[in-house]
Formats: sequence, structure tokens, C-alpha cells
Amino acid sequence: AHDTLTPLILLAIFGSQGAFSTFMLRQFYVTVPNELEEAARIDGLNPLGIFIRIMLPVAVPVLSSVAILAFIAVWNTYLEPLVFLSSLEKFTLPLSLTNFNDTYGLPQWHLQLAATTLSILPIMVVYLVFQQKVSDAMVNSGLK
Repeated sequence: AHDTLTPLILLAIFGSQGAFSTFMLRQFYVTVPNELEEAARIDGLNPLGIFIRIMLPVAVPVLSSVAILAFIAVWNTYLEPLVFLSSLEKFTLPLSLTNFNDTYGLPQWHLQLAATTLSILPIMVVYLVFQQKVSDAMVNSGLK
């Protein structure tokens, strides 16, 4: 699929961020006491009910951390759009930042740096809003 966004979407879903997310979730679920699952089973919940009613609400901090880190990783991708896209209309923001050139093809550094500074504002806002959740999930995912 040349010059489509499909490969970028598939890479975002199944890409390298998945291994890190899997590790973080596994480390978190190892720390959850087995007594929670046993109590839910005694109360009559099936495995799906245990997951939806017990394990999923407990994992909200680590899931939000994984979502934020995945967002940051996808926001910053440069090489993948460079490989899969050729039309300027479909370029991602990091790739578009290289297009601030003058008529001779030389970079206009003042425009590139101003646009780069503005491009980090959304990611900075997302991180600042969820900073405590990210650091809590990182700390708690490795503790037993």
C-alpha cells in the first residue's frame, strides 16, 4: 500500500511499543495479590467477570501510563512516515517540519525551530496532565 496511512496505523497497533506495554502490564499483574482473584471466584464470578470487574479497574494507572507512552511514541515517529508516505498532504508533523525550505532548497532554520517548538506543545500538555500516573505506574510495575 504505497502512500497510504495503513502501514502507519498497523505499526502503531502492532509495533515495538507493544513489547514494552506487554512487559509493563505483566509486571503490574504479577504484583496483584491472588486473594483478589480467589475472592471474586468465591463470589461466583467467571474469568471474564474477574477480568472486567476486578483486574481492569485495578490496572487503570498502568493502562493510562501505557496509553500515554504509546501516544508519545507514535507522535514522534519520523522514519516510518518517511518510508511509507510520499505526498505532502499525508506527512506527519515530524516529517513536515523538514519542509521549511527557501526557494533554493536550503532550510529556513528560524521557521523550522519555531514550528518544532510549537509541535511539542500538545505532547507536553498530555505529559504534564498525566505525569503522576506515568511515574506511579513505572514505580509500581516493578515492585512485588
